[in-house]
Amino acid sequence: MPPDTDTTAALGTTPWRAAPRVAPRPAPRALPRRAGARSWIAMYHSVTAHGDDPYQVTVSPGRLDEQLGRLRRRGLRGVGVGELLAARAVGADRALVGLTFDDGYRDFAGNAVPLLRAHGCTATVFVLPGRLGGENDWDPLGPRRPLLDAAAIRWAADAGMEIASHGLTHTDLTRVDGARLTAEVAESRARLTELTGRTVHGFCYPYGAVDRRAADAVRRAGYRYACATAPDRMLSGVFALPRVHIGQDDTDWRFTAKSFLAPLYRPLPPVPFPLPGPGPEAGEAS
Repeated sequence: MPPDTDTTAALGTTPWRAAPRVAPRPAPRALPRRAGARSWIAMYHSVTAHGDDPYQVTVSPGRLDEQLGRLRRRGLRGVGVGELLAARAVGADRALVGLTFDDGYRDFAGNAVPLLRAHGCTATVFVLPGRLGGENDWDPLGPRRPLLDAAAIRWAADAGMEIASHGLTHTDLTRVDGARLTAEVAESRARLTELTGRTVHGFCYPYGAVDRRAADAVRRAGYRYACATAPDRMLSGVFALPRVHIGQDDTDWRFTAKSFLAPLYRPLPPVPFPLPGPGPEAGEAS
């Protein structure tokens, strides 16, 4: 079935058959870039018409369009986390903002990707290979929303988006035994690599929950970075990256305030070059 979409004219009825051809919008007049500004990572979830939203994980396509436009007017470009960290490692990240979409909702393909491409942006989408084509039944209050299937994930990758892991089944990694932890982390990476034909570098901790044990498991599995939400101060580095939640209530002034404050309250760590791979000495959470 095609994804839920507010942009069927741009995508057609089966959007993953080819990358969307969306004409870029004319660049707005850029505002002066604030001296000393630093990059940060925004955290989105579902992009669809705003309605019942008990967990505050929805932003409407119109609101996302406004927010991406605001970034452009500030002379910023949204990119996936892998691209952001590579640029940060060589000091070239000042004009970049990391864009992430958790849970891999099907509306990412129908609603988010066309807007991202129209604004000249890319993003990282954290998906659940153990729930392909399923629903978000980890949210007891609902509402139920469909998740990306294998074809839509491959289509998003072909459209220039970074595909990364959110674990197999959206499980709190701080509360599972060793065998389950390994499956959620390592098996999800293997499945996504096979599905996309691309090496998977990124991981996102479900619920933003991370401890040293989970961070070490992610590092050992071969990932090069991992995103949390607001990790404990005892954890830092590229395996506990902080992010800032962005939602429907982030209208112009709120979004602008968050973009100014995020580098202060959710600063990104220095990034070694090259980015760390697996190994006992690489990317220790400390």
